[in-house]
Amino acid sequence: MPVAAIEALVEAIAQHQQLSTVAETLELLEVHIEQLKSSTPNPISLSAGTDLFQRYLVATLTRPASVNLGPADDFRAIRNHLLSNGRLFVDRAKASREKIASFGKHFIRDGTTILTNGGSRVVSALLKRAAESSTIRFKVVYVLSPSQSADSREGHQTVADLRAHNVPVATIPASAVAYSLGKIDMVIVGAEGVVENGGIISRLGTYQIGLLAKSKGKAFYVVAESHKFVRLYPLSQFDLPIKQNVLDFKVSEDEGVADVGSPATAESSGSNPDDAVDFTPPDLISGIITESGVLTPSAVSEELIKIWF
Repeated sequence: MPVAAIEALVEAIAQHQQLSTVAETLELLEVHIEQLKSSTPNPISLSAGTDLFQRYLVATLTRPASVNLGPADDFRAIRNHLLSNGRLFVDRAKASREKIASFGKHFIRDGTTILTNGGSRVVSALLKRAAESSTIRFKVVYVLSPSQSADSREGHQTVADLRAHNVPVATIPASAVAYSLGKIDMVIVGAEGVVENGGIISRLGTYQIGLLAKSKGKAFYVVAESHKFVRLYPLSQFDLPIKQNVLDFKVSEDEGVADVGSPATAESSGSNPDDAVDFTPPDLISGIITESGVLTPSAVSEELIKIWF
C-alpha cells in the first residue's frame, strides 16, 4: 500500500503539468495525500509511505536554489528532476523487498521450523528465497486468521507459493499457536508499520503470537521495509490512530445485524477480523530485518531520525 500510494502521488504530479510554483505543488500533494488516507479505514502503512515521500519532496522543492524561482522554465526543470527522482524513489522501495529476502534468508538454518501469519509479501519473498537455496531445508507453520478457511485467497496463495517451492507447510487456526510452539524454532512476521518505540502494528493476532513466543523463549523476528517506519508512539492496543470494532459488546445476537457487511470507516474499522490490527510492543521483538540490515527495537527511533532529519 505505501508504494502504491507513492506511485499515485508521482503520477498526480506528472499529470498536472500546469504547476508552476512550489506552493502549488505542495498544495496538490497535500490534497491527494488526504484523499488517499481517507480512502481506507486503516491508513497506517499508507501514511508511512506518503509522509516519507512528502518529506522528500519538501526537502527537494524548498532548497535555496528552488525557493527564488525565476522564469517558468526554471521550475519546469525542477519539476522534471522531481519526477525523475520520485520514480527512482518508487523503484528503490519496490526493490527493498528483494534486498530483505536476500539478506534475511541467512537467518533460516537447515532443519528450522518457522511460524508466520498475515500473508506478508516480504515474509513470503524471504521464505521463497531461502527455499531456493540447496543447502537450506525448513518447514513453515502458517497461522490462518479467524475468518479464513484453508482455501481463502490470502492463506491459500501464501501456502501454495511455499509448497510450490517444496517447502512443507502446515496450516493452523490462531487457537493452535500455543500448542504448536513446541515444534517451532522461530517466528517471522511482517508489519503494516514500525513505530517509534520499536514496536510494530500488524495483523490482529500478531501480538498474542509475540506473547506466546516470548513465554517459550522463541525468537520473534519482524521483516519490514524502511518505508513502513511510521512516526507513531502507541503505548497500548487502544492507542492507535484508528478505531476498531473488535470488542463489539451486545445484549442480544440480533443487535447490530443491519451493520453486518457494511463498509468499514475510520470510526468502525475492524468489523472484519482480517482488516483489524494490533500493536506488538518492542520487548517481544528479537530483531527487525530491513533492507539496510537488522535493527534492535531500541534502534528504531534513531533510524527514524536518519530518515526524517
